[in-house]
Amino acid sequence: MKITLKKYIPYLVLAIMLVWHTVTKAQEQRFPRPEFEGGYTFPEHQFQYQRGPLWEYMDAAVLVLALSAASWLALKKRSRQGLIWLSVFSLAYFGFYRQGCICAIGSIQNVSLALFNDDYSMPFSALLFFAIPLLFALLSGRVFCAGVCPLGAIQELTGFRQVKVPRKVEGILSAIPFVYLVLAILFAATKSQFLICRYDPFVGIFRIDAPYTMVIFGSLLLVTGIFVNRPYCRYICPYGVLQNIFSRFSVRHLTITPAECRNCRLCESGCPYDAILQSDPDPAKKRPKRSWKESVLYFLLIPVMAASLAVIFYNLAPSLAIVNDDVKLAREIRLEKESGIKAVSKAAVAYFESGKSEKELYDEEQLIIGRFKKGAPWIGIFLGLSLGISMFRLTIRKIRTDYEPDRGRCYSCGKCFRYCPVKLNT
Repeated sequence: MKITLKKYIPYLVLAIMLVWHTVTKAQEQRFPRPEFEGGYTFPEHQFQYQRGPLWEYMDAAVLVLALSAASWLALKKRSRQGLIWLSVFSLAYFGFYRQGCICAIGSIQNVSLALFNDDYSMPFSALLFFAIPLLFALLSGRVFCAGVCPLGAIQELTGFRQVKVPRKVEGILSAIPFVYLVLAILFAATKSQFLICRYDPFVGIFRIDAPYTMVIFGSLLLVTGIFVNRPYCRYICPYGVLQNIFSRFSVRHLTITPAECRNCRLCESGCPYDAILQSDPDPAKKRPKRSWKESVLYFLLIPVMAASLAVIFYNLAPSLAIVNDDVKLAREIRLEKESGIKAVSKAAVAYFESGKSEKELYDEEQLIIGRFKKGAPWIGIFLGLSLGISMFRLTIRKIRTDYEPDRGRCYSCGKCFRYCPVKLNT
């Protein structure tokens, strides 16, 4: 039996990167800062935490080159192995070298904060990282997910087995990213917290300094990803929602076959993400048409669902506002006044020492809750429209003569290439 190690080389490189990165970080933290007596303090700029603007633009240039390479490999070259090697590069550069920051996923929060707060000036590099992958999604589909996103790359390189999730379970879990997206936007717009960065599951692996709970969470996702490929991308990633929407209108998109589809059905089980749309067995035969009344009913349900969720989220606004530190502090102080439970948090201690009046604190609380009440209905409308349109689309499915990828859900990873017997003429 002939054993080939060629396809395992990228995974060996990944293992070497992980070991090297861990050893390097351990060396950096081996010797802590000395503690001097006599009141000596370290200079403020002892360590450089932020790169200069030129280097940030270099990162954007690397992003454009990587996306261009992904587009060429997925659409023109149709090379699954090339996309794997691109994933290795992206993981090394955007993941371990740049330590996952700044990333397109986290830039959602910067954009939200800048749009709704005049006192925040958004870094231009953050805007580039937010917009460039979406522009490529309009041109070439989800090539950012294919081999450029470091979070997707680390999962792609650890997905050794393909276990399909039942469609009903997949449908329920795939709604989570939509909720995560709108909450991240709301929390960032109200200056409450950067939810995406706080719960990034892989930044702890990239930096070796995250809370142990997040390291465990990221490790569990990678272990799960061995069998259920890309669990973060499919069931959590908020930027994937935007990629899904933009990719549906892409000018060009990855195709399963490089030429005419033979309908051999070999690719039916080739996609672990269930993103292959099957052809109709006999296109010439008339399929039973859905009742037009059913389509009209689902269409009329769209504004009803949007309005209903808007009302629900409006009423949830005071509860959602608890993520804001000022609201949390106000409620802690109020609880002490009403029930005698002493406020002992660091924020409460700082408040008592500041001399701020209770009226000022409670006025700030109401101001923040008011901002949540303004924003919460809009996220309800977005969720209602997304759910309603998805249900409506099921009633108007067109007849397909070929096997083709779902432009929204396809990650352009190229796993389906090897199942197609039609070869690319080069």
